[in-house]
Amino acid sequence: MGRLRKETPVEVESIKAGETGYERLGGTRLSLIDVVAQSVGFMGPVFSAAFVFPLIAGIVSASGKGAGITSPLAVLIAAVGVFALGWIVAQHARRIHAAGSLYDYVSQGLGERVGAATGWLYYSGTIMLTSGLVVLIGGYLHDTLEAEFNAPIMPGWLWSVVVTAGLFLVLYLGVRLSTRAQLTLALVSAAVVGAFLLYVIAKLGGDNSLKAFDPSQAPDGWSGIFFGVLYGVLIFVGFETAANLGEETANPEREIPRAVLLTVVVVTVFYVIAAYTEVAGFGFSLETLSSAAAAPLFALGAPESAGGYGGTGIVRLLELVVLLDMLAVALGASVASTRGVFALARDRRIPAPLAAVSRRYGTPVGATVFLGAFTVLLIAVNELWDGLFALPETPHYFAMFSWCSTFGAFALIVVYLLLSVGALRGPVDGNRAGVVVAALVGIALTGAAIFGSVYKVTSPTVLAPWYALGWFALGIVVTLAVRGRAPARRVLPDLSSATGE
Repeated sequence: MGRLRKETPVEVESIKAGETGYERLGGTRLSLIDVVAQSVGFMGPVFSAAFVFPLIAGIVSASGKGAGITSPLAVLIAAVGVFALGWIVAQHARRIHAAGSLYDYVSQGLGERVGAATGWLYYSGTIMLTSGLVVLIGGYLHDTLEAEFNAPIMPGWLWSVVVTAGLFLVLYLGVRLSTRAQLTLALVSAAVVGAFLLYVIAKLGGDNSLKAFDPSQAPDGWSGIFFGVLYGVLIFVGFETAANLGEETANPEREIPRAVLLTVVVVTVFYVIAAYTEVAGFGFSLETLSSAAAAPLFALGAPESAGGYGGTGIVRLLELVVLLDMLAVALGASVASTRGVFALARDRRIPAPLAAVSRRYGTPVGATVFLGAFTVLLIAVNELWDGLFALPETPHYFAMFSWCSTFGAFALIVVYLLLSVGALRGPVDGNRAGVVVAALVGIALTGAAIFGSVYKVTSPTVLAPWYALGWFALGIVVTLAVRGRAPARRVLPDLSSATGE
């Protein structure tokens, strides 16, 4: 008999994994394009161009301040800060490849308990974004069909139920189907809108100008640009969600970091073009832009007689591709949500049945059922309690989406802040000074964005960040009460690289 070999700590933990039964997702091996599609799909660049840019300009913000016609400059500055956050995510992604990686990243710097509470907050935020968006899609479909064709077909709540069923089916059948669907939806919508934006720029000819990048053109100088940057962070929320697919990606230590940073760069180009077109298309006039505040992208697509650059057919095409992008966002948010719920349940931070995996497809069926049930509940609340999130002259479905998206975006930004703070303490491979600089930039950016989330925001929307903080506090209490078990990244050796913990 040969000499007995002493097992390494990783081998010992792997033996324990077999005994305790850590759940595993299916063996799908996603490519770089799949994980890029996840991040881009979640971000929804076309949706942001259609509805969020007026916030950056300051024409619909609660503070009444924004970057005005220098919105493209504010977007660029926000992108630099988000790239710093992406750099931190990339460093962690080279080491940790588990589903639900975001809370694992925070755990590296701030400890397991804080990390678990962070996961509780982060994935609650993605769930709220998912469900609120499904409610919005139903109302958007109903109202758009009624306005354009006088044929709503069925009520908004039923459209939302149909979308929920579609999401469940795609999530259940496999992550590659999800990412390829996101890729198709996001690519088609971005290509159509991108082509239209370039058409408008070409149509302007000699009226194009670099004043959109001149700080002196901002309504309140650098103060206005600062507020534009605060709101500009919101259009990048979700850039990091490729990391949630590390467990299902081939060569995750290489592809996930590349996907996160590539996503920030590519989407920044689209955002700058969109922001520039929306201010240049209205003659660099904040007053004219304000007249189209609700939906400047659609206003640009209107007939020339109405001050636009298109016609009825263009407007309808833009409405269609915005819908496609909203569906891509819903898919991206639901994929991130189900992987996060699965990871928390696998580590026994939340009930174990939520970590159930489909034997046939290897997908997180327990988390998918939970997400579907919560979304149906939110659809019912929106339909039966139409005064819950009431806003003046606003459909309740949009008011509910506004509240849910505020909760979700605030939750994710708080996690970005904790991620940045943790990076100052956590293990780092390579350039330590670069990570410290990125962390300081991330702390400044996310701290400012948190301020912008509550500054002069009115009720009931302003309550969303406070509810998010309350929910985080509850997560801390639950984390202290529920010990869970060793994180999967420690037990399953393929979920951490050789340079890991």
